[in-house]
Amino acid sequence: MKISTKGRYALRMVTDLAMYQNNEYVSLKDIAERQNISKKYLEQIVPMLNKSGILKTNRGNRGGYMLNRNPSELTVSDILIATEGSLAPVSCLENEVNDCPRKKECSTIHVWEGLYKTVYDYLSGITIQDIIDKYSPNDGDYYCI
Repeated sequence: MKISTKGRYALRMVTDLAMYQNNEYVSLKDIAERQNISKKYLEQIVPMLNKSGILKTNRGNRGGYMLNRNPSELTVSDILIATEGSLAPVSCLENEVNDCPRKKECSTIHVWEGLYKTVYDYLSGITIQDIIDKYSPNDGDYYCI
């Protein structure tokens, strides 16, 4: 499984919003500059995050974007499912019910189900707040005596 650029950039965008929104809307221009991502590329990601209820949008002079949920309630899997569509390693596991005609004869389905469960559980266990808490740009400035 390979996560696309959209998924990776969406995760960076959401993390940036969590770090910098301070109860105010943040412009895409600011996010793009901080994250070194094209504003046009972020504009392609925004509708996916809006549709999934991850972002709030405000147009106008003080417009921009804000998270619709608390960073401690928003997981990496939420972001990736919104942008990638699914985390399933094989197409027969993309829907809630596996309707593959070979399901009963498939000797490898347990491999794919196990991989899917492992990936989903792992990514669902990491919140945006966890990412922020782990990220410490001032590691060298911290002293404990």
